[in-house]
Amino acid sequence: MGEMTLLLGQTLSVNGDPFAAGWEAVAQVESRGGVLVEDGLIRSVGPADELRAAHPEAELRDYGDGLILPGFIDAHAHFPQTAMIASWGKRLIDWLNTYTFPEEMRFADPAYAGEIAKRYFDLTAAHGTTTMASFCTIHPASVEAYFAEAEARGQRVVAGKTCMDRNAPEGLRDTAQSAYDDSKALLETWHGRGRISYAITPRFSPTSTPEQLSAMGALWAEHPECLMQTHLSEQTDEIAWVKALFPTARDYLDTYEAHGLLGPGGLYGHAIHLEAREIDRLKEVDASLVHCPTSNTFIGSGLFDMMGLASWGLRVGLATDTGGGSSFSMLRTMAAAYEIAQLRGEALHPAQLVWLATGGSARALRMEDRIGRLMPGMEADLVVLDLASTPAIAQRAAEADDLWEALFPTIMMGDDRAVRAVWINGRAT
Repeated sequence: MGEMTLLLGQTLSVNGDPFAAGWEAVAQVESRGGVLVEDGLIRSVGPADELRAAHPEAELRDYGDGLILPGFIDAHAHFPQTAMIASWGKRLIDWLNTYTFPEEMRFADPAYAGEIAKRYFDLTAAHGTTTMASFCTIHPASVEAYFAEAEARGQRVVAGKTCMDRNAPEGLRDTAQSAYDDSKALLETWHGRGRISYAITPRFSPTSTPEQLSAMGALWAEHPECLMQTHLSEQTDEIAWVKALFPTARDYLDTYEAHGLLGPGGLYGHAIHLEAREIDRLKEVDASLVHCPTSNTFIGSGLFDMMGLASWGLRVGLATDTGGGSSFSMLRTMAAAYEIAQLRGEALHPAQLVWLATGGSARALRMEDRIGRLMPGMEADLVVLDLASTPAIAQRAAEADDLWEALFPTIMMGDDRAVRAVWINGRAT
């Protein structure tokens, strides 16, 4: 048994899906609570006085009225786009050609990949994000850099080599065979090593030939323990492009399904403009959708149907989509999810927003048994929020009648200044 640390503050646990059960049934609040951490795990959660009495030997970290939550989980990101986040004025396809692909070319240099990986993990930690699922570039060195940095920090992460063999610059194309070989080698080296998980990663149908999609489907069939991540139905002009490239496909999802890339463990980013058959099949196979609201507004993609898709029982995670998304902050991402739902005539409760950024994203990544909740046995990835981090937030929170009303201004107006402490794998960063 290792040394125990007892974190004290307000605690908020959303230990079940509030879209399915109602937030009142799954949320637990302690105005003076504690989280006992030992050997990288949460050992106990409860009232502060009870935990102090039961564990007098534990080292105390008293955060006062700071709010202790599970660390935020970003279920869809592109760490190679860190340096060109918030690039002006393009639709998806033009944006890829103008900004993304030239930046990703730079990752042929392992030193540059390592520099951006370190910068990315510094930025995400500053914003309270403790787990992320990232696309890398076509270069195996980009995956090595990402995983090496995560391993050094003890973080639970997901990533994979992005595969593209058409409709991309020459320096960013692989082949069906090399994509299979490189992905397999990286998978065998890294998957399950410490807290690292590999995701088979075809970028999206327009940048992969049917042969490459089939190769990725074959690799996933050989390694069903891995996740598979891609993009789906982000923009209407993208969907029209997919239909032109795959004239015999029933719909966009069918371009994956026909090649063995639909199943449990599939992560489908965006999923805004879904057809009825696609929704039925995604639910039938228990796949995961990932909502990227700041990206969807920044690139003008559309309004994700959160209440509809979540209420139908689909696994839905939340993500920044760095750097198509315009922020590294999951607080800002929660705010954008709220705003998009409002544009659809729906108001998401703060418990639903917190769930999406913690337990919901963990469930999307099929890691709900390890991360995303304040429960004994879960891994000790935590964030402590200051609910009065700026004068504007503080004056509104001072008028609050309950924790939800006190928390909501931080969701809507908070940034990295609201992140008081971050714990990864049981250690303060």
